[in-house]
Amino acid sequence: MANVHQFDVVVVGAGGAGLMAGLYASRNAKTAVISKLYPTRSHTGAAQGGISAALGNYEEDKPEWHMYDTVKGSDYLGDQDAIEFMCNEAIDAVLELEHMGLPFDRTPEGRISQRPFGGHTNNETGKPVRRAAHAADRTGHMILQTLYQQCLKNNVNFFDEYQALDFITVNGKTAGVMAVNIATGELHTIHAKSVIFATGGHGRIFEVTSNAYAYTGDGAAILLRHGIPLEDMEFFQFHPTGIYKLGILITEGVRGEGGVLINGKGERFMPKYAPTVKDLASRDVVSRAIYTEIKEGRGVNGKNYVYLDIRPETVNKFAVEDGRTNPDGSKYNLTAEQVLQKLPDIIDFCRVYLGIDPVTQMMPIQPTAHYTMGGIPTNKYGQVVIDDKNTVFPGLYAAGECACVSVHGGNRLGTNSLLDLVVFGKHAGLKAAEYAKTADFEKLPDNPLAESQARFESLKNGSGKENVFNLSTELKNAMFNDVGIYRNEKDMQSALNKVRELKARFKDVAVKDTGKVFNTELLNAWELGNLLDVAEVVAMSALNRKESRGGHSREDFPERDDKNWLKHTLVWNKDGKLEIGYKAVTITKYQPKARVY
Repeated sequence: MANVHQFDVVVVGAGGAGLMAGLYASRNAKTAVISKLYPTRSHTGAAQGGISAALGNYEEDKPEWHMYDTVKGSDYLGDQDAIEFMCNEAIDAVLELEHMGLPFDRTPEGRISQRPFGGHTNNETGKPVRRAAHAADRTGHMILQTLYQQCLKNNVNFFDEYQALDFITVNGKTAGVMAVNIATGELHTIHAKSVIFATGGHGRIFEVTSNAYAYTGDGAAILLRHGIPLEDMEFFQFHPTGIYKLGILITEGVRGEGGVLINGKGERFMPKYAPTVKDLASRDVVSRAIYTEIKEGRGVNGKNYVYLDIRPETVNKFAVEDGRTNPDGSKYNLTAEQVLQKLPDIIDFCRVYLGIDPVTQMMPIQPTAHYTMGGIPTNKYGQVVIDDKNTVFPGLYAAGECACVSVHGGNRLGTNSLLDLVVFGKHAGLKAAEYAKTADFEKLPDNPLAESQARFESLKNGSGKENVFNLSTELKNAMFNDVGIYRNEKDMQSALNKVRELKARFKDVAVKDTGKVFNTELLNAWELGNLLDVAEVVAMSALNRKESRGGHSREDFPERDDKNWLKHTLVWNKDGKLEIGYKAVTITKYQPKARVY
């Protein structure tokens, strides 16, 4: 068989989670990482504000406080054993990145600098605490660069610009993956004992999103077709501050440095919704507050946006009202030079895309589809689990945004995503290598290419009545409008019907490019198939959950219902039809109570 490669461990995806998994697996096993992008172009690079850890470099902080904030932020849907594990691992994880060479910003004493972030508090005072370790507003980019260098140093094998197409199983065990070399169009079989999926999220199901074009839910869709369930897919986070219309992210670090949200009447409005932490409430709370302001006619000039204001004179005025001080207790006084130093990429984004200078002008923002809390179910070691009893699928792992541990529950706190991918990427890599040491290579099927070839042929041989661009546009509009920040049964049912209609029409797509070299038309069509499969799970899960919790906010069921809905959603694809089941939430220390900000 041509184009067959054999490794103990293969990682699909080269973002932060994939690189961390590859690095740790490679220390004990022959490891390959395949990625449809060059690794340092992966979407982890878009994570700006920081990585959370209770280092306490400015003020008192504790992993227990970090855990409680994460549980509370998750609206009590997060599994507390996994959350405690992550928060306890956080300090060592950040220090390890530092030792690898990550250029964190520094305190005057030379320690890692930290800034406040939404939902991170001193549990005793209720006030914001500085927990986000940062490298300017390029923290994710720096993590990518650092981990990629470490992987190269450790002789990880990279298959850059290889698109994973299928997961190979034999007798209920992992046997490898299928991939296409994007440059040549040739199909490749990567035979492996362990496979780790780290393929990121699926934000491209929405019209306005901070997500890269490559974020098409590939790993989730591939495993869904193999009978692996997806967990809590109804919970999607809308980041409060995306650039108006474009969705490009304005980091929460802007508010961490003192930025405030201003409505069309020139009023600061977050104290009305979160009297204690104000603009640093968790993301679901702030996003709903912005949309409420807009719905009630207080958007700017009657349009669907408000302002984010980081102008020093504004920040310093409200710092006095909020009792905000420097770490040493002195008066907080943000300067233009500090804004330029701490938020260089944000300044550039606004100058390039908006033609405004945030040092002297307010930024027009609206919530943007940002992050999925749901995904491929795993335990805290990255092992994929396939039912409500947490049965492990032999040799299969997942980490990062495509996975659901679940540490984020109904809503993720800012900076916990980078921590998630570092901690669980590491442990997925360790477990995958450990499994590979004792496992044998499964005998490959006679034609492992068959399924991938059949999917490609169907995309080439449709009637041609439909095209990818139109179907994609209709999908994104339906999901953004009807399964967005505020939801109700009528709209979500409409979206679900639309997705199923689009799936039927997708069969009539015909790819016209018959070449093999960089056939992006064919791959875009294949990715749309993934988006449609994932969107159906999202819409169905959201329609089924009859309560409001975290990022899932229903107008027709506005209250959280712990009696009936304190449970994880699981969705399986069984013979082409979706079936819903449930799994218990792990509660160890903190019983559910109302979230107060």
